[in-house]
Amino acid sequence: MMKNFPLLEFQNITVIKGENKKVLDSISLKISQGENIVILGPNGAGKSSLIKIITREYYPIPQTNGCSFKVWGQDTWDVFDLRFFLGIVSNDLQYACARDITGMEMVLSGFFSSIGLFKEHLTAEMKKKADEVIEFLEIGHLRSRKMDQISSGEARRLLIGRALVHDPKALILDEPSNSLDLHALFKFTDILSKIARRGTSIILVTHNLSDIIPEINRVILMKDGKFFKDGPKEVILTHDNITKLFEASVEIKRKDGYYYALRTQST
Repeated sequence: MMKNFPLLEFQNITVIKGENKKVLDSISLKISQGENIVILGPNGAGKSSLIKIITREYYPIPQTNGCSFKVWGQDTWDVFDLRFFLGIVSNDLQYACARDITGMEMVLSGFFSSIGLFKEHLTAEMKKKADEVIEFLEIGHLRSRKMDQISSGEARRLLIGRALVHDPKALILDEPSNSLDLHALFKFTDILSKIARRGTSIILVTHNLSDIIPEINRVILMKDGKFFKDGPKEVILTHDNITKLFEASVEIKRKDGYYYALRTQST
């Protein structure tokens, strides 16, 4: 049955952009249902390209040893149907959504894969679901606020609401803390923890250790278009691994389930 398949499964995925530059280099990945994971790496590691493979903005090149990309055991999907399995929140989407539309319109637009509402027919069930999501995300005060007049943190939470109206199996977040101040970051990570505890898988793509919520239990390190470490959080988030990943000498500290990198003197 479908429920026994992995949520995501890549095999030998390579993407070339520009003049023969491999932005993804023969990566393979399997994410099981219910897993909360982070893909951590520096800028230019290929993390955003990985997201674009999932959203079908990029396509892998054919490989002699074969390649495949499956969601829920299927390799052919209508992108419109993927929203029931994967909710995606990215910076590109947030920029596109900075318009003269209300927070409620933004959440409701998730039912139509649009940005805002036009002549779509809204049902009572859609409105009820949007209200439930807004209350769950604690953003009732943003219902009537305009997307182009709110903070980055507030906009990010409305985009999550837009993704959650379909109760997706997983929420994929691309660099979610970009442009957030400390207050917004703390609120945002609290909301992510709340979503994870509800049973929605979190797939977090980031370069910031402070984004990694306690509910995440698996860490994949990515650099130069490749995965080079993959395992339990406690095993992967070490001084040596993070120093090699970012080419910066750091000491890793842990407190209340969160990890932090402190600068140290190079030897």
